[in-house]
This record gives sequence, C-alpha cells and structure tokens, in this order.
Amino acid sequence: MNVEIINIGDELLIGQVINTNASWMAEQLNLSGFSVSQVTVIRDDRGDILASLSGAEMRAGIVLISGGIGPTKDDITKHTLCEFFGSRLVFNEAAYRDVEEIFARRGYAVTELNRQQAELPEHCTGIPNKAGTARGMWFEKDRPGGGKTVFVSMPGVPFEMKGMMTGYIIPKLKELFHTPFIYHKTLLTQGIGESFLAAQIEEWESALPPQIKLAYLPQPGIVRLRLSGTGKEEDIIRAQVDAEVARLEILIAEYLFGHDEETLEEIVGQLLKKKNATLATVESCTGGYIAHLITSIPGSSAYFKGSLVPYANEIKQNILHIPDDLLEKHGAVSREVVTEMALAAQTMFNVDYVVATSGIAGPDGGTPEKPVGTTWIAIATPQEVIAKQYAFGDSRDRNIRRTALQALNMLRKNLKI
Repeated sequence: MNVEIINIGDELLIGQVINTNASWMAEQLNLSGFSVSQVTVIRDDRGDILASLSGAEMRAGIVLISGGIGPTKDDITKHTLCEFFGSRLVFNEAAYRDVEEIFARRGYAVTELNRQQAELPEHCTGIPNKAGTARGMWFEKDRPGGGKTVFVSMPGVPFEMKGMMTGYIIPKLKELFHTPFIYHKTLLTQGIGESFLAAQIEEWESALPPQIKLAYLPQPGIVRLRLSGTGKEEDIIRAQVDAEVARLEILIAEYLFGHDEETLEEIVGQLLKKKNATLATVESCTGGYIAHLITSIPGSSAYFKGSLVPYANEIKQNILHIPDDLLEKHGAVSREVVTEMALAAQTMFNVDYVVATSGIAGPDGGTPEKPVGTTWIAIATPQEVIAKQYAFGDSRDRNIRRTALQALNMLRKNLKI
C-alpha cells in the first residue's frame, strides 16, 4: 500500500526548522510494511494544501499530513480540510475535556483561542493527543477510480505526532491493510569508506536473493549496512536475512563494531564495565565531544572519571606538564605530544584508560606538512600507549565527529583484547 506524506509549514521551506517528521514517519511506516512513494513539503497556504491533497488522492491509498492544526491564525489546515471534504467544524466535547485537563495541569485557564482546538471537522474521527491540545483527524474518502483513500492529519510538533503514529495511526492502518512482512538487520562499520566497503563485499552483494535488499547508509565516521527482507512467510524471511548477515559479518569483521541501534559509546561503556575499568579523556581538537558521547550513556559514572580540554598550549604545559621543548620540536599535533597527554591524564585522573586527541580541525591552521584534518589519537592502557595519525579532511564538524568515533573504536578494539 502506497503512502504519501505531506508536511505543512512555512518554517520548513525557509530552513528555519529541519523536517525530521518526514524521515521518522517514513522509517516507521517502512518497518510496518508500508511503502512511502512521495514526500511533499508545502506552505501554510490554502491553494497549496488543496492541490497537494488532490494530487495525493490520485496516487496513494494513504495520505499522512503533519502541521498547521495549532491555535494560531497561520494554522489553516483544519479549515482547508473541511473545504476539501465538504465538511464543517463542530465543537467536540471530548476534545474540549482533554484541552481543559491539559490547561488545568499547567495551572492555566482555557482561552477562547485554545477552546477552538476542540473544534473538529464534522466527518472525521478524532485522534486523542496525550501530549498536546490539537487532536489528530482521520478521514476516509471514496476514490474516483474505486476504493477509499485514508487521510490522517496530525500536529507538526514531533513528539505529539510520534505519539499519535505509534499509539493509534499505524496500528489502525495495519488493521485495515494487509502488508508484507519486512525484516531489517543493520551492521555498523567504522574505519572504512562507503566505496571501499562496496568493493570489498561486491561479490557477496551480487549474489543476494531478490527478496533481500542492501542499503548503504553513510555518515561521518560510520557506514551502516542495512539488509531488508520482504515476503509473506516471516520465519523464512528472518532465516534468510540472518544467514546473509552471518556471511557479511565474516567479510567485514575488521570494521564491524555493532548492530542495529547500538552506538560506539554504548559498546565501549559495556566493555569498560565488564573489565571493571575506568576511563578519562584529554581532548584538544575534539573539545570535549568524546566525553559528551560517553556521558550520554546512562550509568557512565560507573567507569568515566572526567575530562580535560587543553585547547591552548599553555594548558598543555601548565596542567599536563608537557615539556616546552617537546611542543617546540614536534608541535602540538604530533605522536610525541598526544602520547604525553595520554600518560599525564592517566596519572592525573588515576584511571586505567585514557583517550587523547590533538589535531587541526579547521577550517584554518593547516600547513603543507600538517594540512587541515591531520589528527593524532592516543589510547593509554594499563600496559602501553597506542598512537595513530589520521587525515580526515577539510570540514571542521566532520573532523571532530570522525576523530571522536575513530578514537572510540580504537578504544573498543583494545578493550576486546
């Protein structure tokens, strides 16, 4: 069953707000067996909304709409939906009780503007909103060529939309439409680019059965490989995908670090806990980003002791006691300095492991000998210090992200020894 998504909002078209709703909705629909054929982003404009609804009706059996149903004057979606469906707004008592309850919890009285949130098109089914005042709206309309098209309008606020999608809309769509079983497995790699990875697994990929598809999902520092199997027999599809995953794992073992929704920081934390080991970071070019990733994991206080960001050379000298002559001879971005940083932090924090970084993140600061993107990473362990040089490129944000992920993966590999 084809699905179209229509996202409404001027803010989406001027770059003020990133349209995360479409990607999240498409992912959830795909996991449930629905195929998204088109995503449209339009203004808060009556003509644009009507044209988009008419076009989607001809192409798709399900049309999901987000945005434009709030209480302000620029929110015109409800009125336009009434026009499209030949309906009118009527006061809904159940919806109003929900509005009253939300305002009571917040200690406010319901204003006339907010009271209008309880007005819904007469011929729709209201969808409760546990996180806000705007109810969703479910319509069914006869198609010109026969059959029905389902239209669902939701708030544009992401956490309100997500609650409706998972709690009501997707379950009801699955009751109405029979969809094939879809099974996804994702393998996570680090330390190899997309094209090199594709060349390494080309023979395996060419031999995949037609019901299993491979998608390359690259991002700075990581390439995800997602296998998707589709069919009627759940057990058979699962077994086929799992068998292909096992073959692929052997081919990319050097670069594979996890599966599905795992993260490097989560895996590193699990390994540190298993070893009953402690960690600190000393970060120059990454500016504390590695520490941020590590502490984003609940329970990280069990193994993470702290971080130092010695961005300036005088901090390296005065706090880490890096010798002046070492900095003068080799520069801050060098094996010698990053090694001393790691050893000094190991003593300072009294930890088993340290991740140290020093590099030229850019966009300025590079030289012919050390261009932008040149980075040294050191891992201090209870036995030794391992230091490696990398060349990450000329984008500051990507350099910081790639350095952090490379450092975490270096640590992960060492913790598995």
